Amino acid sequence: MSENPGGDGRTIQERAREVIDSIRPFIQADGGDIEFLGVENGTVKVRLQGACSGCPHAAYTLTLGVERHLRERVPEISGVVNVP
Repeated sequence: MSENPGGDGRTIQERAREVIDSIRPFIQADGGDIEFLGVENGTVKVRLQGACSGCPHAAYTLTLGVERHLRERVPEISGVVNVP
């Protein structure tokens, strides 16, 4: 699934990476970071780092922030998971 191009010819992987890169500065501003690891079967894999890695609110950051933005801009995405 990650190789299927969108309407603009970019793959799901490329579009998902672009979304992650666009929200990184906001996560970094809170002392954390997010690393894009890839897309597998519609699920984006990321690694939360810094302050985010041990934060009890990390699950909310993923679902209410990262996942919401991903699904808005890359509708083929079904979810996002943190890979420690």
